[in-house]
Amino acid sequence: MSWRSMAICLAATFCAALSSAPTDVQAADVTVQFVQQKVPPPPVLSNLDPIPEDLGLRGAELALTDNMTTGRFLGQNWTLEITQVEPGGDFASALDAALAQTDLVILDAPAAQVREAASRVAGTTALLFNAGASDPALRDEACSANMLHTLPSEYMLSDALMQFAVKRRWTDLALITGEGPGDAEQAAALERSATKFGLKIGARKTWAFDADMRRNASQEVPLFTQELGDYDLLLVADAANDFARYIPFNTWRPRPVAGAEGLTPQVWDRVVEQWGAAQLQSRFTELAGRDMQGRDYAVWAAMRAIGEAVTRTKAADAQTLRSYMLGPDFELAGFKGRPLTFRDWNGQMRQPIALTHRGALVAQAPLEGFLHQRTELDTLGLDAPESRCAAFKQ
Repeated sequence: MSWRSMAICLAATFCAALSSAPTDVQAADVTVQFVQQKVPPPPVLSNLDPIPEDLGLRGAELALTDNMTTGRFLGQNWTLEITQVEPGGDFASALDAALAQTDLVILDAPAAQVREAASRVAGTTALLFNAGASDPALRDEACSANMLHTLPSEYMLSDALMQFAVKRRWTDLALITGEGPGDAEQAAALERSATKFGLKIGARKTWAFDADMRRNASQEVPLFTQELGDYDLLLVADAANDFARYIPFNTWRPRPVAGAEGLTPQVWDRVVEQWGAAQLQSRFTELAGRDMQGRDYAVWAAMRAIGEAVTRTKAADAQTLRSYMLGPDFELAGFKGRPLTFRDWNGQMRQPIALTHRGALVAQAPLEGFLHQRTELDTLGLDAPESRCAAFKQ
């Protein structure tokens, strides 16, 4: 195993504040483990958007600071332990070591490792937070009663995109799918969402070029897309954003592009400035020296959810915190214009999805007009009647 473990232990100094703290507040020692499986970035045609080495990690650190800001007045002592498992390392052993220290663990790992983690804590009181895997199955038939999800599912992202297509009356869609890891899953989510909202994906093509698109896009892409016929919107499934960046403005027909490029559904994006987001953006940039990305936000939301639950329940054990987070009183201010809550049928965090292009926010889903008997946020992703998550029904 090749993994590095370091501890960021910042204990709040609260002695001076105790005299002014509410008399019913009880001191709490809270230890959270952040376990990250490092994944080598796939080879891509362009390196203009490199994956930060500290992706996810900085979100945990910022949320720790936020928790301590409140915690120092409430007698809370916060400890964040960080374990990074190198590619090919022993993730299971790293997780076991983390669970030996605490029953609160935030995971930033691919779906396979998240599934493994769920199986290792089955029947225990441990509470895991999935902040790195968008696989819908983890919220459905492969769900775990021990796991909550702060990263939106692939279905939530694709549903947001299809709501926008419906609003624009783009009913005829075409789809290009890559051959890289995650591309087929992304395409399947787009297919499902199109059907859900009454749209039709007609022509489909698979991207199998090995040419250097940096030099040949203007010649190759028009010919490639000519065979798609006519359509209102061109969808691109490209999880690594490898070839997708070369599609807009190079298509045979002048049509909008969405999915992996063009109009993209985002967990978090630097172009979002409303709802106090600019304040969160600036604090993150000051800490990390870069823009906050989706996985940073998902890790931040997990850590902050724990902090909010500890403050409200005055407890630090996983069982109490889980019950509160899945209950009707939990809300997290997430700088997205609406309070964030957890679905009590599969543990998924409800949250708006930003629809952006590289320069600005275009819209935020759920869009106006998409109604739901409980909350419009449940129009994104698996709703309760669709859920096959048996673990949360017990």
